[in-house]
Amino acid sequence: MNKSLISIIIALLISSNTFSINFWGPTGHRTVGEIANNHIKRSTKRKIAKLLGNESLAFISTYGDEIKSDKKYWKYSAWHYVNFPFNTDYEESTKNPKGDLVVGIKTCITILKNKKSSKKDKIFHLKMLVHLIGDLHQPLHVGRKEDKGGNTIQVQWFGVGTNLHHVWDEDMINKWDMSYLELAKNAKKLTKKEKRFYKKGTVIDWVKETQQLAIKVYKTAKNGDKLSYRYSYKNLGLVRSQLQIGGIRLAKILDDIF
Repeated sequence: MNKSLISIIIALLISSNTFSINFWGPTGHRTVGEIANNHIKRSTKRKIAKLLGNESLAFISTYGDEIKSDKKYWKYSAWHYVNFPFNTDYEESTKNPKGDLVVGIKTCITILKNKKSSKKDKIFHLKMLVHLIGDLHQPLHVGRKEDKGGNTIQVQWFGVGTNLHHVWDEDMINKWDMSYLELAKNAKKLTKKEKRFYKKGTVIDWVKETQQLAIKVYKTAKNGDKLSYRYSYKNLGLVRSQLQIGGIRLAKILDDIF
């Protein structure tokens, strides 16, 4: 292999690691789906089963990432995140012409509620909705545009190069080494009052809430930091909490739709 080809490959690998847009990893998304399944009404489960057959909410939760490599789905890429200046209103911000997380969620809900929508469209947008509600609760999906939600903040995780976004998407969850079923089963036991509290609000309200968490996350690490046990000890609780809240809110939305 000649030197020029090697250089190209290395450049591509560096570019991929630095600028790729990541999402909750499979375990995180499946945890959200499983928690939602544990909270939705029986009538909702029956109606979802008519669309999905034997596929569970946990199973379809990763669909939004699985289709990223298919060109015909690239138009949905911008749905996975939303960026607007911190401590400002989303409603008054300059919108991405390609759409964003809010647009994606609202589009999915509209199509699922429309009795005239085809079964094929409903299945696709149900899969996307389950995925996007998970993304909504990962703080850096409502992060800064200039660093692509922490994707360009290079850090080390137990001595291995990664980025801050990826630490929150997958690294902390994977290091905890529990399956999505174990994470869902061991989620905090909530009172009825707490559940009602988390279900309150709109998608916009939840976006604002997540943005406030993003502001805090950015303060936890800077470019070049070496992260390991102490970082996980301080922050894994928030990751688990967001997965649980995401699941509860997904259940609420699905109950409202179906």
